Amino acid sequence: MTDRKTELAGNLANVEERIAAACAAAGRGRAEVTLIVVTKTYPASDVRILSELGVRHVAENRDQDAAPKAAACADLPLTWHFVGQLQTNKVRSVVGYADVVQSIDRARLVTALSKEAVRAEREVGCLVQVALDADASGRGERGGVAPGGIEELADLVAGSPGLRLDGLMTVAPLTGEYAGREQAAFERLMDLSTDLRRAHPAATMVSAGMSADLEQAVAAGATHVRVGTAVLGVRPRLG
Repeated sequence: MTDRKTELAGNLANVEERIAAACAAAGRGRAEVTLIVVTKTYPASDVRILSELGVRHVAENRDQDAAPKAAACADLPLTWHFVGQLQTNKVRSVVGYADVVQSIDRARLVTALSKEAVRAEREVGCLVQVALDADASGRGERGGVAPGGIEELADLVAGSPGLRLDGLMTVAPLTGEYAGREQAAFERLMDLSTDLRRAHPAATMVSAGMSADLEQAVAAGATHVRVGTAVLGVRPRLG
């Protein structure tokens, strides 16, 4: 086993222990929570190692990095999640590899994704990104739509060819009433998920929690956690 594989295996085991302990503390089964490893800034060789170690879900947030990486790993049994803010001019490329786009936050993006998914003859899963720090404009600091905008956007996704409404995603806000209150933020997301599922029963996915706050996300009821640093290590500074 290479040094890097040994390192990643150890990190994965630690994260797995954390998720298992959080599930046990919350009275949930381990199978209820899916680990998505965020591989942004790391090379395709790391993705290949992760696949060998049993990882099945990976996430990226920049198309210019993700597209070549996904192409290099096309032979692997992976589900690719796009988690970054997505510009419409990148949609065609992203639809080429992403199985799930977790950052749906405006109607124009839904329309562009639908058009490209149909063209590519693919079905793309979509999560509405919820901004719990939304300002008067209805958008958050890191993208997302205010809770009041979920219903309209979800209905649009559900009615768009080539798209599948899978659920909701959030990032713990750094400002506003939920700043520093990660569990409260994730509990609010779960309440919003309950509301969404009344109209869209199949939209059961709740993506919340990262390396620092995955325990709070699991406690709140998240179905998917997005972990990067705790698995791959501290990212090198860009630029």
